[in-house]
Amino acid sequence: MGYAPIQPVYQSVDARGNQPLGIMETVLRDGHQSLAATRMRFSDMEAQLEALDNVGYWALEAWGGATFDACLRFLNEDPWERLRKLRARLVKTPISMLLRGQNILGYNHYADDVVERFVETMVENGVSVIRIFDALNDVRNLESSIKAAKKTGAHVQGACIYTISPFHATRSYVELAEQFAERGVDSLCIKDMSGLLAPYMAYDLTRALRSNPRTKHLPVHLHSHYTSGMAGMAYLKGAEAGIDVVDCALSPFALGTSQPCTETMIAALEGHARDTGIRKEMLYPLAEHFREVKQSLAKDFKLNTAFDVDVKVLTFQVPGGMLSNLRFQLAEQGWSDKYNELLDEMPKVRADLGYPPLVTPTSQIVGSMAAMNVGLGERYAMVPVEVSDLARGKYGRTPGPLNPEVAEKILGDTARITHRPADDIPPQLDGLKAALADKGYPDASKEDILSYALFPEVALAFFANNRQKK
Repeated sequence: MGYAPIQPVYQSVDARGNQPLGIMETVLRDGHQSLAATRMRFSDMEAQLEALDNVGYWALEAWGGATFDACLRFLNEDPWERLRKLRARLVKTPISMLLRGQNILGYNHYADDVVERFVETMVENGVSVIRIFDALNDVRNLESSIKAAKKTGAHVQGACIYTISPFHATRSYVELAEQFAERGVDSLCIKDMSGLLAPYMAYDLTRALRSNPRTKHLPVHLHSHYTSGMAGMAYLKGAEAGIDVVDCALSPFALGTSQPCTETMIAALEGHARDTGIRKEMLYPLAEHFREVKQSLAKDFKLNTAFDVDVKVLTFQVPGGMLSNLRFQLAEQGWSDKYNELLDEMPKVRADLGYPPLVTPTSQIVGSMAAMNVGLGERYAMVPVEVSDLARGKYGRTPGPLNPEVAEKILGDTARITHRPADDIPPQLDGLKAALADKGYPDASKEDILSYALFPEVALAFFANNRQKK
């Protein structure tokens, strides 16, 4: 049977016309993904789950994103078991997760039967709120996941990936939101993964969504990162314009490349029209606990958890978590001295490839191409297959056209994909089940089959330590 979704609650307008601003707490997912390489263990959170459940958050973001991969790859934890443990302890507050549409939680497109089974299974295991996005804002890549999510009874949120380019403007985001509304989502999210959203743009975009006849009935959420230092100001202007919920992280896992601070946001609104109704004093013991957790993670995994504000992100637009990966990638190749060249090259490659928003997996694809260009000293001398796939449309429709000269160099006469990319993927579930049986797991659970679908080698390594072969 599994768990039934907990429906999130939006605060209504009171007699004085005031509406409390909702907060989704990200310390259990994006907070540590952004500042501690997604290394927080279930044991690090367990003691405080009851207290978190009693705060009065709109939701707790605690699954999805990179947590699934990190659990299997680095923490020797079953992500499905983590989800069930979370749900057993969070009995009032919905668990929210981040889904990459047809990519699910991996880096490639999967067949519709895998997408549908994954969504169904994660809700059974405890997810109540599903935030769904596509790296290219191509709604064709979201249709299967939205339909599957609606069937489960979970709260379905369509996320507009925010970026800046000649092909991104308020009107384009409103049109994207209209497409989400047509598909029956329960709410919208402005998802600013790089901290690019300026305060007055937050206000204008919120007002545009609020006044549009086709989207005004939908609650609007705002998610941003503090990378450029603007996110807190964007949240306040968004709140003035009518944003319903903002994403914040408890102070030890806030700021830098993470979200604005929960306690600070609560304090900033106390006594005003958007007062959250949450007592910041309730959060002080929680913050102390997670401050110790952060120190423990830094020590145990040899992590640098200190990230400064970097206004240059407004130019090179690399999500915060990607910066350290790019440095590491250059160092591995002996190209550490080319980091500044890489930052200059990133926006050029992005323009060549049709201005994709830089979020997983497109941030990794553009970053890898930029690294090879500066490392080899010749642009597009060697092209990873993922770059070719992006250029030919395997990931979906890019916001703008490709640079014709670069497209010719990368693709030549290769046929372009103009239809929904997943239409080319036949059903996969039966084959995955058979493949696991051949590897000694004939009775694999549907959860294990899905883990294997997303991360085959990583899942097999996890199974070798945690499952009995037959």
